[in-house]
Amino acid sequence: MIAFYTLLRKEVKRFLKVMMQTIVTPFMSSFLYLLVFGVSLGSKVDNLHQVPYLAFLIPGLMMMSLMNNAFQNSSSSIAVSKFSGDLEDLRVAPLTPHHLLLSMGLGAVVRGAVVAIITYIVGIIFYYLQFQEILTVKHPLILIYFILAGGFLFGLLGVCAGFWARSIEHIAAFSNFILLPLLYLGGVFVSIESLPEWAQKFSQLNPVLYLINGLRFGVLSVSDVSLENSLLVSLLGILIMYLLGLLAIKKASFNRW
Repeated sequence: MIAFYTLLRKEVKRFLKVMMQTIVTPFMSSFLYLLVFGVSLGSKVDNLHQVPYLAFLIPGLMMMSLMNNAFQNSSSSIAVSKFSGDLEDLRVAPLTPHHLLLSMGLGAVVRGAVVAIITYIVGIIFYYLQFQEILTVKHPLILIYFILAGGFLFGLLGVCAGFWARSIEHIAAFSNFILLPLLYLGGVFVSIESLPEWAQKFSQLNPVLYLINGLRFGVLSVSDVSLENSLLVSLLGILIMYLLGLLAIKKASFNRW
């Protein structure tokens, strides 16, 4: 267990050492999204689920930032370790595959949660300035669950991508061509009820939709899908990604790039 906590602490310290990249940059992205879409365009958009568009947007951006940063944390950690040759040392360290997977996944949760909280704080400041009231969380426990579940799931996805990748370009391609489309089509900016019927059916196959709407329910008590389905998809997603992560650790290469 000492080795597990040591690696977990290393994962957290790693992203804290480069806060300009890991914390400040996501903060600026969230700030601009909220300013341009939430405030500027939001005033011209009708309410969604009887809530202002800015309020609807905040939970979506929280989950988008959470997932992006959780994925980047674990995948970049493995990529940098492969490039420097440090990853080979983990083969002889007193770590089981479970310890390795959990430490990297939980480290990703910490970074993702920090960015999600910062996004929420920026969002409620904009909301207060526009509506002169504070956007309160309707279901705190549900919110906490989906922050942890979303961060852990995408942290595990980052582990899989990091181990199977043969170069940094492979990780970038995975993020650009798989992760981003799932996020943008997952209901971050619009309700799927505003989409054509065929597009709604397509979106319902996207697991990210259920994570975003689960977190949105925690904040606003509104959702495009049932809470039960969101919980089920999140648990199944974590189970599948955990098993794939173990497979990646056991089968993929630890060798230096």
